[in-house]
Amino acid sequence: LDSKSLLQETHLSKHPSSAGTKVCLITSMDVELYVYDLSQGLARQMSLSFLGTHIDAVYHTALVFGGIEYFFGAGIQQTYPGATHHGRPMEIIPLGRTDLPVDTVLEYLDSLKQIYTIESYDLFTHNCNNFTNDFAMFLLGKGIPDRITSLPQTVLNTPFGQMLKPQLDSAMRGITQAPVAPTAIPPQHQPTSVNGHSNMRIGQVNGASGLTTGQVHQVTSLKKLETLLVSARNSCAVIFFTSATCPPCKMVYPAYDELAAEAGDKAVLIKVDLSEAYEIGSQYQVRATPTFMSYLRGEKENEWVGASEGQLRGNVRMLIQMAHPPHPHNNLRLRILQRRHKPVTYSKIPPLEKLIAKMGARGSGPAVSALKDFICTRGASGASSAPLPSLPTITAFMVQSIETVAPGSLFPDIDLLRCALVDQRVSGYLASEHSNSTVSKIFTKTNMLSEACPYSLRIVTLQLACNLFTSPILATQLLQDGELCTKLLQLVTSSLLDTAHPPVRVAAASLAFNIAAFNHLRRLEEREDLLKESAQVELIACLLETLTNENESKDCVRGLLTAIGLLAYGAPRQGELVELCNALDAKGTVKAEKSFSDDLKDLILEVEQVLA
Repeated sequence: LDSKSLLQETHLSKHPSSAGTKVCLITSMDVELYVYDLSQGLARQMSLSFLGTHIDAVYHTALVFGGIEYFFGAGIQQTYPGATHHGRPMEIIPLGRTDLPVDTVLEYLDSLKQIYTIESYDLFTHNCNNFTNDFAMFLLGKGIPDRITSLPQTVLNTPFGQMLKPQLDSAMRGITQAPVAPTAIPPQHQPTSVNGHSNMRIGQVNGASGLTTGQVHQVTSLKKLETLLVSARNSCAVIFFTSATCPPCKMVYPAYDELAAEAGDKAVLIKVDLSEAYEIGSQYQVRATPTFMSYLRGEKENEWVGASEGQLRGNVRMLIQMAHPPHPHNNLRLRILQRRHKPVTYSKIPPLEKLIAKMGARGSGPAVSALKDFICTRGASGASSAPLPSLPTITAFMVQSIETVAPGSLFPDIDLLRCALVDQRVSGYLASEHSNSTVSKIFTKTNMLSEACPYSLRIVTLQLACNLFTSPILATQLLQDGELCTKLLQLVTSSLLDTAHPPVRVAAASLAFNIAAFNHLRRLEEREDLLKESAQVELIACLLETLTNENESKDCVRGLLTAIGLLAYGAPRQGELVELCNALDAKGTVKAEKSFSDDLKDLILEVEQVLA
């Protein structure tokens, strides 16, 4: 399901990143709803006599975009449009157009796989229509028609429907969960042509150079070759001189492609076909093919001839290691700091009736009622039993509350949303909003109130911010988007310095941990930091100051120490963060906490090591 061949049209859009300007490929795709009748017309003919109410069809739906049909049955499945065993759709409904980035769409789809599993399928409560409704809400900000999503309840409201529910669910499994024919499954990672538009395979784009990374660069001009070598002057590059008439060259093409994908943005791998690039061959005095030349930080490092796959792999990997020597922290044995960390979330559900009563008249609206039902159902029966409410309606209500309700009365609204955000579908939907409007407005409201912000509003805002990290998509945006990240850092740093309320500092330390842990994950994966170095410096300075003064809460100290360690682990050795830690004697500050609690000694020792 992570195939990027789903693109129908692509265009470039610029987004801020820690490496200057990052170029992201954005989808621009029409989204259609394919509607099938599982009863093949029998429901329309016989429903009134059997159920006592008329229904048009037993609906099965799928979303189609980018030349692929997505639906839920035996887990989340995909096929060419109209190629399932259900035959031709009875109706095709245009739902709109999405401009979300490809990676964002696919990552959200991947998160839905945890909820829409083959075991969780239920004809009445957790079916294909729930899936298409959730996915459409993310893609377009609206669900599928109510006449489709309400049908199961219409059937269950009849005595006959209730009586036959188990038998109907069991009888339909062979239809709803049938496998897709192998010939109908689109190939993974292959370009496709949809409606006459030729799709392209997407590679990673280096934010600093603007060059596509992770693939071999085919070069025929001397100017292009020199441009590529200049782009690798602070890293490394390899030139593979080949020829269309060289059979041994072709033997190592697959290995060279694999090495390019493996290197990512750490190296530039170039291929020059001398039968099309005579000038390059003359300039570089190539006398045989295959010939390889490697460059390290702008200087020629090695040259060899021959189609030895082992020699090629060894030389390229050694070159990359020389250009990017492993960080000294990799040689340490750190049980806590060298692993992936799950985000801290606040999932406890308060007595909802009492919470909603504090909202007064606005607590009786449909948005609040729908949100309450979702939270209760999810808490009692799990995510697979809780269909999403209309999230656009709920976020519109939240924005209205933020803009009109007095600060002292706003916390129940924010707390209600906080309860829902433990579900990835909800937090993921907020990532699809234009300019992250709901999240941005919540942060702005609390930050603008500054010290006048009521305690109840500040602490639920911090807890809500922690729950935003349940969605990797939204977490990426929080750290990568300059304006949103600034608001997030203002929230966490101002709250860390709240000397009057220990619970606020604990929640703020948890939020700082989530920020540091998500950025730390990128380092473990040897990817570029999401959080700008200036933001890391600002955050760790505040963490150290808070740690110095914290003498009440062990949970707060634990969160502060872990966040400091995760920010420092793998940080550039000549960077501003390391310089600041040295200037502030961060190691001494951390060491001084040894007397706070014996439970923290192992953590303190690890943080000391990365600060040494």
